[in-house]
Amino acid sequence: MLAIRLPAEVESRLDALAKATGRTKTFYAREAILEYLDDLEDLYLAEQRLIDIRAGKTQTVPLDEVMKRHGLEG
Repeated sequence: MLAIRLPAEVESRLDALAKATGRTKTFYAREAILEYLDDLEDLYLAEQRLIDIRAGKTQTVPLDEVMKRHGLEG
């Protein structure tokens, strides 16, 4: 269970969208959180990989080599 306070303008927009589409505000809040959470997880993973690369813990692979490995040469 999660309770959040939204600015009045956001609450009004969310309410209008829910009324216009016949969906609940909870539905849209959940969808927005899930989408943003996916983005945040991707960003965190990318940042961690960059830290590892800069620290020499992870090696990069040139794109042409990846293409060759997977039979995608042009």
